[in-house]
Amino acid sequence: MAEISAAEVKKLREKTGAGMMECKNALVSTEGDFAKAEKLLKEKGLAALEKRADRATNAGKITIKIKGDGSAAVLVELASETDFVARNPDFITLGETVAAMALEKGYTEPNDELSGMVTDLATKIRENMGLKRLKTINAGANESLTQYIHGDGNIGVVVKCSSDKPEIFKSEEIQSFIFSLALHIAAFNPYALDKSKIDSAYITEQEEIFRKLMEKDEKNKGKPADMLEKILQGKVSKHLSEICLLEQGYVKDEKLTVAQALAEQGKKAGAKIDITDYIYFKVGV
Repeated sequence: MAEISAAEVKKLREKTGAGMMECKNALVSTEGDFAKAEKLLKEKGLAALEKRADRATNAGKITIKIKGDGSAAVLVELASETDFVARNPDFITLGETVAAMALEKGYTEPNDELSGMVTDLATKIRENMGLKRLKTINAGANESLTQYIHGDGNIGVVVKCSSDKPEIFKSEEIQSFIFSLALHIAAFNPYALDKSKIDSAYITEQEEIFRKLMEKDEKNKGKPADMLEKILQGKVSKHLSEICLLEQGYVKDEKLTVAQALAEQGKKAGAKIDITDYIYFKVGV
């Protein structure tokens, strides 16, 4: 039987993440064949992972990559069982690698290649994990993409702005302002950009909820139907303004709506600035 050196055991441990004795036993059982030993350990890792497959993956990390030319961004949510693994350097690097590959190859959703990379690390760490979601956002010549990552990566935001004078996006003041918009989105998680983006089914559902609440309110007893309808529409309108980004109070100055803050900043810059889209990711949501 071939003699197993400490160097070989160490090399196998570094490559697979398995324990020293596991690596030594794998090399012994495969008579020193490194490739076979690696395969054996991977199969054991997959078996262990299969046993954990039903465990919840509510922890994880959001990773964002923006193309060098600013034409596209990718947001990735990599999920894990525990916060401990979410802080693992290999886990963090994997998220960055997945995002970079998706950006380079133009992937717009998880696929076998990317999921395979996640499985490889899962078998090494032996904790259930997965590529929960991946989303891309593209920007045209008159648009700019800005990212914000909150905390240790539990929330990630990309906001897309447009302007009739796109050269203003090179301004530090404008970039700082757009960054604050991304921070606002991270803080308030608006349901939609504006009322036009809200599905009619959602509005109908809210009308029914408010109608039932009003029927239970003694103050509304005996009021004319047209008055009740006006009250209802007022409540729905107020609710929609609270969940639409452009109508929310701006995080840096709540006396202004986000739309007013955009107009004010645009006036200072001598240009029109609009938010045209955004993406919000939160771990486990």
